[in-house]
Amino acid sequence: MSSRKRSRREEKEDNNVTPAKRMVNYKPAPYSSDEAAKLERANCDYTIKITKEMADGGTAPRQIRVYADGIYDMFHSGHARQLMQAKMCFPNVYLLVGICNDELTHRMKGRTVMNEEERYEAVRHCRYVDEIVTDAPWQLTDEYLRNNKIDFVAHDDIPYAASGAEDIYKSLKEKGMFVATNRTEGISTTDVIARIIKDYDMYVRRNLARGYTAKELNVSYVREKRIQFQEKMSQVKGKSEKIIKTIDDKKTELISKWEDMSHSLIGNFLDVFGKDGRINQWLNDKRLKVARAISPADLEEDKD
Repeated sequence: MSSRKRSRREEKEDNNVTPAKRMVNYKPAPYSSDEAAKLERANCDYTIKITKEMADGGTAPRQIRVYADGIYDMFHSGHARQLMQAKMCFPNVYLLVGICNDELTHRMKGRTVMNEEERYEAVRHCRYVDEIVTDAPWQLTDEYLRNNKIDFVAHDDIPYAASGAEDIYKSLKEKGMFVATNRTEGISTTDVIARIIKDYDMYVRRNLARGYTAKELNVSYVREKRIQFQEKMSQVKGKSEKIIKTIDDKKTELISKWEDMSHSLIGNFLDVFGKDGRINQWLNDKRLKVARAISPADLEEDKD
């Protein structure tokens, strides 16, 4: 009995415990030039060096500053997963994300769909990001690491060549400052662009239908008219298929109703005219009454 009372008290105490507040970023991540980021950087004692063993074991004496970099054009789920891995690679991580500007990106990698401001804004609204570093370099120097007080750099393990170097992350790997993340299969900015190019005409028709002009889409007058004709034909085809489907549905419904009705008619016919139907029963009754009226004695003898 006493043990039961104790368990009830413990249950009551558990119910009174206030649940821990979830660690959620309610605001966009600050830029490295913002006061919040400057204060965070100033409060970090970078003289305390954190080793990989300390970070893995959760024994780091301060928050671990992890840096991830990239272009992040047309920000998608693959980018978000990479940043999630960087944020969760160790306990108590402060995640900085470096994003290259347009001039450097176009020179080193090619044209982007989004400009640098759009790319910055897309990434700073990701829940895993604590700080955005704009105008990030293509290759990280020791000075850049010191200025931003970076403990580890998170990136996928594929070698990235640049300016004669076989892998721009090689020195970081040798120093034990590199954390490998995994790429998400089936999704990348290149894949998304390839999908759009594959169905180019469809997307042009879509945007023309939504009010964009041929000039805005860089489409010639002849191509515009051809695409608009294709759109009209597609609409006619869609309506025709819908009408045919409606007719098929009605036909199926009529056949089903006719089958039900025919079964009912046949059943009713057999009830009236069948071997055991009401007509035969009536005729048999009448025949028996006539026979009794003509020779009742014979019927009595038959019964005996």
